[in-house]
Order: sequence, then C-alpha cells, then structure tokens
Amino acid sequence: MKLSSHKNSLLPAALLAVLALSACNKGQPGAQGAGGQMPPAEVGVVTLAPASVALTTSLAGRTAPYAIAEIRPQVGGIIQQRMFAEGGDVKAGQTLYQIEPASFQNAFESAKAALARSEATLTSSRLKAERYKDLVGIKAVSQQDYDDADAALKQAEASVASDKAALDTARINLAYTRVSSPIPGRIGKSAVTQGALVTANQATALTTVQQLDPMYVDVSQSVAELAKLRRELASGALKSGAKQAVVSLELEDGSIYPLEGKLAFTDVTVDAGTGSVNLRAVFPNPKLELLPGMFVRARLQTGVREGSFLVPQQAVARNTKGEAVVMVALEEGKFAPRVVKTTQAIGDKWLVTEGVKAGDQVIVEGLQRLRPGTVIKAVPAGAQSAPAGAASAPAAGR
Repeated sequence: MKLSSHKNSLLPAALLAVLALSACNKGQPGAQGAGGQMPPAEVGVVTLAPASVALTTSLAGRTAPYAIAEIRPQVGGIIQQRMFAEGGDVKAGQTLYQIEPASFQNAFESAKAALARSEATLTSSRLKAERYKDLVGIKAVSQQDYDDADAALKQAEASVASDKAALDTARINLAYTRVSSPIPGRIGKSAVTQGALVTANQATALTTVQQLDPMYVDVSQSVAELAKLRRELASGALKSGAKQAVVSLELEDGSIYPLEGKLAFTDVTVDAGTGSVNLRAVFPNPKLELLPGMFVRARLQTGVREGSFLVPQQAVARNTKGEAVVMVALEEGKFAPRVVKTTQAIGDKWLVTEGVKAGDQVIVEGLQRLRPGTVIKAVPAGAQSAPAGAASAPAAGR
C-alpha cells in the first residue's frame, strides 16, 4: 500500500513537467507547425549574373628616381662659391658651383689673340697668292714663287682653323668653371665646401641631383605568371584592356596613392636567381609624396575576363577534397552543393569561372540552418526576418 500511494503521488508532478516542456517547445524556433511539419528555413541568396571583370595583379616593388645626375667637375681648380641650398630644388642649367675662372679666362684671351694673328697672316697670304697668280701668267714671276705663295696661303688657312679650335676649347673650359645641373630635381648634400680643390672628372661626385617628378616604380613578376597571362590572352579567355596598362599604387602604410601610373617597360631578360622579370611603371609625383627607395605594392590591370561571376566569400566553403563549394537554392524549397572553380579574390568576393551559371541563387546567409532534408525559403540576402522565438529565448532557457 505504501508503494502504491508513492507512485500515485509522482504522477501529477511528471504530468506537470511534460506539459511545461510542451508549452516551452511551442515557442522554440524550428518547432513543428499545425500540420506536424517543420516550417521552411529562411536563407539569404544572391542571384548571379555574368559580368566583365577587370583583373589585376599585385606586385611588390620600390620607387626609384626618374633621373639621377652625379655632379663632377670637368676642369680642375679651387671652388670659389657654392650656389645652392642642400636639399632644395634646382632647375636644369642652374649653376651649382663656381670654380676660380682667372686662369681659364687668360687662356681664352690668349687663344683669341692667336686667332687674330692667324687671320691677319691669312689675309696677307691670300693677297700675295692672288697677285702671283696673275703675274705667273705673264711670266713676271717664276712658277716656284707662285707655288711658295700658294703653300703659304694654305698654311695660313690651317693656322686659322687650328686657332679657332683652340679658342673654342678655351671658351668651353671657361664655361666649365660654372658647374651646372643637367636635370631639374632635388639636390642632395654637398661633398665639398668653398676653397676645396677639385680635379677634372674626379671619382668623387660633388653632389647628386635626383628628378622625382615623375617617379619610377620597379617591380618583379614571375615568369610562370607572365606565361600564363600570355596564354590566356592568346586563347581569348582574357581580353586585353588599354594599350598601356594602368597601374595603381598601395603605399607601405596601406593607403592608396591618389594618382594612377602607366606601365612603361618590361624587361626581356629573366633573373636567374629569382626566375622573374622586371617591370617598370611611371607615376606622376607633383607633390613629391613618393621618395626614392619606398616599399610599395603596384596593382597592374592584366586584362578583362568576360562572362565571369563574382560570389561573396562567405558563400564559398571547402569540401573534404579541398574543392571550393557553394550551396545553390533550387525549386520547391530544395538546395544542392555545387563544386566551383575560384581564380582570385576581388575585394570581398571570389571570381568564379566554372560551376555556376547565370540565374543561380547562391546561398550566402543562413548556411548554418542547412541540414539534409531541410526545406528552405530563399529570400534576397539582407532581407531575412528575425528567427521566430528570438525574444523568448531567455524564457526557454529558464
């Protein structure tokens, strides 16, 4: 009797627990509907449409000056004056150093006087040769005298030509006493001061001028990537864009350089150590934001791929074979996996070239709700409603 009364006392408590659990389950997400079936799970989808995608490749490199001029004297002497500010900007033809010109000025004046003397001698020799030419015709002078006068004329002409060359040399050497910049740009530190002795064509440069606008960017690309690009262009898988490739620049701090550059040069020699070829792009640098030796990443537009699809990266997963897979929403609330081929990331999307077609609805939201046999309801991504029972979750937990 005691055992029977104990069992009877437990029945109400168990019944109350079952009823309470049933009441809680009615408010839980995924609970069965009135017909005893699970409601469809809402998933966000993106409808694919083919597009022309401009492909780019990112290559690391460094900046280099557009032109570099190492300034050396072409005549020897004492530096009389330095005529620039270190670290400043100079113009092409601007005088940087003045070498003591006195000895070169004297040499120039001496050469000028020698030329004048030779020209005077030439005038006398020419008149004499002209007179003898007339006299030798009437036998007034001998043929030998005429030949001597003609030879003297030619010697005088040669002396004038030689003295003109000497005068030009003296003029050039005098001009070389003003050491000027052959290019415009930013000048560096001076290696000499006023009063220093310099020699012609010395090994040590007096200073260096670098032209920084425009600026070169030198990068390297592997031969394998270059060969693949050429094959795709030849087969028609890629279409060539502009005749001159456009290049954008990412600086070392991650910021994007505001001005675009152009690909100017592709080397024809492969570096045996790295298996790559050198590329050179030219960028305008009006504000001198780019300095020589900066580490940058250049993004080159390699071509345009027609009929490609851009799929959000969160929609792409990997199966056990390592293949890229997306889930595609089908008719009647079904879904199926598709193995796709991804070539490269473009922003927050994958470029997909195989495995999907125009009009496919790729699931990008609600992937965690997919189970075998789950019925889905496809809605545009971002338009999903809040899961039922979200507000009662704390109560269910209680």
